[in-house]
Formats: sequence, C-alpha cells, structure tokens
Amino acid sequence: MQTWPSVPLPDIPGHGSRPRIFDDGNQSIGELPSHGDRAALYSCGITPYDATHIGHAFTYLAGDTLTRVWRDAGLAVSTAMNSTDIDDPLLERAARDGVDWRELADSQHELFREDMSALNILPPDEWVAVTDRIEPAAAAVQSLLENGSAYRLEDDVYFDVRAAERLGERSQTDRAAMLEQSAERGGDPDREGKRDPLDPLLWRGKRDGEPSWDTVLGEGRPGWHIECTVIARDTLGLPFTATLGGVDLKFPHQEMQAQHAHALGQNFSDARLCVGEVAYDGAKMSKSLGNLVKVSELRRQGADPLAIRLALLSHHWRDSWEWMPDTLDEATQRLDRWREWASTVNPEDTYTDGDTLLDWLRLTLADDLNTPAAVQAVDQAVAGHRPDALAIDAIDALLGIRLT
Repeated sequence: MQTWPSVPLPDIPGHGSRPRIFDDGNQSIGELPSHGDRAALYSCGITPYDATHIGHAFTYLAGDTLTRVWRDAGLAVSTAMNSTDIDDPLLERAARDGVDWRELADSQHELFREDMSALNILPPDEWVAVTDRIEPAAAAVQSLLENGSAYRLEDDVYFDVRAAERLGERSQTDRAAMLEQSAERGGDPDREGKRDPLDPLLWRGKRDGEPSWDTVLGEGRPGWHIECTVIARDTLGLPFTATLGGVDLKFPHQEMQAQHAHALGQNFSDARLCVGEVAYDGAKMSKSLGNLVKVSELRRQGADPLAIRLALLSHHWRDSWEWMPDTLDEATQRLDRWREWASTVNPEDTYTDGDTLLDWLRLTLADDLNTPAAVQAVDQAVAGHRPDALAIDAIDALLGIRLT
C-alpha cells in the first residue's frame, strides 16, 4: 500500500548511543540484540475502522521515536507495518454502516495516512495490507498442516498449541489469564472440537456473505496472528530486531506471532515492545467502548498536530495514562513557548549551547526512550538559554517537533 510522505530529518553532528530498551520478552532493559549495523522494527498496524485514536497514535509515536534514535546512533533501519484490512470487526462495522468493507477500509487508510503525516510520524518502509498477502498466508498455514503443528476443524484450520515453545512464557501469562484474554481478544476458547481451548484460528473457511479467496487451503481467509507472522517474514526477514504493539496485544497476538514463526522453523523477533494504554473517561480507550479521542477530530477542532504529538511525548512509552480535558491545552502552551523561543534564533550566531541540548536529548532518549525527560530538557533550554540552529535541528530530528 502507499504510505504517507516522508520528510527528511535534519543532519545533526555525530551519533548518539544505541538505546537501551525494555524488552517485554525478557522483562529487562538493555541494548537490543544487533544485526551488525542494522535494525528492523515491525509494528502491528490498524484494523481500518475508527482510525486514528490517541491510543493508536501513542503506539506509532513510540515506534517513530525508536526509529529516530536508532538512525541517530548510525544504524540502518528497516520498518514494516501491516493493516488488518479483512477481519470480523471491520466486516461488522461495514455491515452496520451499510457500506462495502473495501470502501470502509480505503477511507480509513486515507484518514490514517493524513493523521500520521500531520503528526510527523515517519512512514514505514513497507505498509502491507493482509488482502495483499492471502496466498503467502495460506501457504504458511499449509506448511503448518504438513508438519503437524495445525489441524482442520470443519472448514477451518487451527494452530495446535502443543507445538508451541513454552506457551505463555514470552508474554508472562499463565493459563487462566490466557483463557480469559483469548476470549476477550478475538479467540474462541469455547468452540467445540478444538484440541485445546487456546488453539488460535489460522484459517477461516468460507462463510456465506463473507469475502473469501481461493487458495491451496480452499476458500477462506487468514487468521489474525498468522498474517503478521507472514508479513513480517516477507518484509523484514526472520529474525528481526523488535516487534511493537500496544500492551493489549501481548497475549494472544504477539505470543502467537512468535509461536507460528517457531512452528515454521524460525525465530520471530529478538525483542517485543509493549506500549502503554491510553484511557479516557476512566477506561481504556477502545473501539468496543466507544470512548475514543480521534486525531482527525482534534485536528478538525483546530488542534495543532504538533501539540498533539508533544502531549504524547510527555508520557513514557511504557506508561499507561489518561487523556484529560487539559492535556492538549498544556501541550499547546508548551509548543507556543518553544516556538517563541525558536523564533529568536540568529542563523549567524556562533553560540553553541545547542551542543548541550543535543547531548541531553541523546542521553535521555537512549535511556529507554525517555521522552518526558527529553521534553523537560527542552523546557530548561527554553527557560534559560538562547536558541541556535543546532538546538532547533536536534529537537526536530530526535523529537519530531518542527519549530521553524
């Protein structure tokens, strides 16, 4: 699929340190395993309806920040993202609204592009729709059937969790929690005939009134987890550095992505990054609850997209927090102060305090992408120092906030 426009990052001198990141897979902070001078990030993308709410934006901002810091450290970075443009919730929403599911997906993809571009989120190198990877997904499921890691149930195919490697260990989830979360997050633990209630769907056979594709498995469409396994494999190669998604994807989605790859004979990602949840009106922001704050609606109301970005940067990527009525007001006031400060820069000035700010930004962001501390570093510079071109460029390159 077409991504959104990419704006070149300013050149800033030298390189920062490779960041130390919290890996949810081993519950520790450290430098992520390297593949020489290369790093690769796979982000679990949207299901294209109700895009783009603040929870989405917070997740993709975390990936954007990591990409910027990796590049500043001198790494060659590859990024990929999927779009689950065929799934039950999308079909249900299209039916509810009386529109074709393809038209709904296309319109939401365009809105997502506009929101991400406005927020200055770096586009992925590859943004792949599931509907463009039906055949490879079916071939992967066929391989799992052939090696005994999957089985047919009527017209469907399920992954046999007996083929899993230490099920639940990657996500630190015990069986009781896995059963509960599977039921809440797209699974069907109560379906009769499954070998284990936790077995996830790999292939959904043709149903009347639903879209399907004719493949080596027969007619149908892929399940949720296998699509990401295949798209990540085909875009980044396995294994790659890190997979990123909201903490609510920890189980079953991130767990099963990795388990499917293992059953196919490869490791998935070296690390797993789980971004905190954003709440609104006292509950996690979610499509099912309908308590969404949408980027596009804020923009229509006159919000500066960079103020929205700055509001998100003021929270640590792993923290769960609540969007409050004054969240945007505070960020807008901060952005106004920064811009007023930047407007006094003299291009001919040889003052070099920007070196100090650049060092502080690199130091804080290398420490588990500590964007709140980086924002505070800029606040201190704004309060007590004259701006120079280097400082302005550092804020742009590392925090994605253009001030001039």
